[in-house]
Amino acid sequence: MSLHDDAVLVLKGYEDQPELRQAYLDHLAEHPDGIWKACGAGHITASGLVIDPEGGRVLLTLHRKLRMWLQMGGHCEPEDTTLAAAALREATEESGVTGLTLLPGGPVRLDRHPIPAPCHWHYDVQYVVLAPSDAEHLVSDESLDVRWFPYAEVADVADESVVRLLEATRARL
Repeated sequence: MSLHDDAVLVLKGYEDQPELRQAYLDHLAEHPDGIWKACGAGHITASGLVIDPEGGRVLLTLHRKLRMWLQMGGHCEPEDTTLAAAALREATEESGVTGLTLLPGGPVRLDRHPIPAPCHWHYDVQYVVLAPSDAEHLVSDESLDVRWFPYAEVADVADESVVRLLEATRARL
C-alpha cells in the first residue's frame, strides 16, 4: 500500500472534524502527489505531540524558521510507509528521544494552515507520541530549543493550534 493510500484510509477512518477531513480527502483526490512537499497546491504533513502523561508535560520545539513553540512534525519522506510512521519518525528526529511510541487510536486532530510560497497549505495530521518518563531530549538542526512544558503552561508559550492539540490529547487520555 502506498503512503497516499494509507493517508486516504486514515482520513476515512477519522470521525472528528468532518468538514476539514473532507477537505483533506478532496485534496488527495485532486492531487495524486498531495502527500509530497513538491505539490504546490499543498501537501500532507505528519506531526506528533510528544507527552509524558505521568509527568503531565509536553515536549515542544522552538522551530528554527517560524520561531514558535510547536509540536514535532514535518514532511513525509519516501521511506515512510504510513502517516503514523512519519509522525513517529519526525518526533524522534526532532526530539532526540529514544523509545517513543504512538498513542493508539490514530490521529487526534487535523490542522490545515497556510505556508509561504511556493507551496500554499500544510494539511497536518496530528498524532500523540508517548515518551518514557525518563526521556532525555536533544536539540536538532531544525530547532532553536527543545523544552518540556507542564500542561498548564502550554497556552502561555504556544499558539492556539498547539493548545487545541493538547486539549484533544488530554481528552483522548
